[in-house]
Amino acid sequence: MITPGIPVRATVPIATRHALNREVLELASALALSEFAELHVASAWEAIGESFLRGAFMHTPDDAVATYVEHARQRNADGLDALMVELMERLGKEAVEFLKPKTHLVKGSARREIPVLAQQLEVDLVVMGTVARTGIPGLIMGNTAEAILEQLDCSVLAIKPPGFVTPVSLQG
Repeated sequence: MITPGIPVRATVPIATRHALNREVLELASALALSEFAELHVASAWEAIGESFLRGAFMHTPDDAVATYVEHARQRNADGLDALMVELMERLGKEAVEFLKPKTHLVKGSARREIPVLAQQLEVDLVVMGTVARTGIPGLIMGNTAEAILEQLDCSVLAIKPPGFVTPVSLQG
């Protein structure tokens, strides 16, 4: 019998998100090295509220919106760059030079852009992090990961954050 626990999740702390991203990169890199495969690292980003700022009722100047969007892009680019630097430090320069990872910083929601990119690149495996959402349907996988999974035609390795304890238990 499977007994669901009571999942509680408000927001995922930045440290948890960072640790999960680091673990995803390490596992993907190890798999790519062991299979002599290409490593593509994708990060989707959005400028939250951009469409609202561009709306007819806001009257926000285009240059102000463009500056806001560029700051959001740069913040995400800096985060991806920092993760790649950490990866090089952990794997070593030789391994990273052998892998020659290609980074993709795509604008849009992850649930929409990651499957599109995976199809364009004809990937064999997507390694992604997942955080459980609330409610019975979210006990195993998060909303975004589930939406991505439903659109992929390749294998998927879903990674939970360090310290994750499943709210599901088996009882006999």
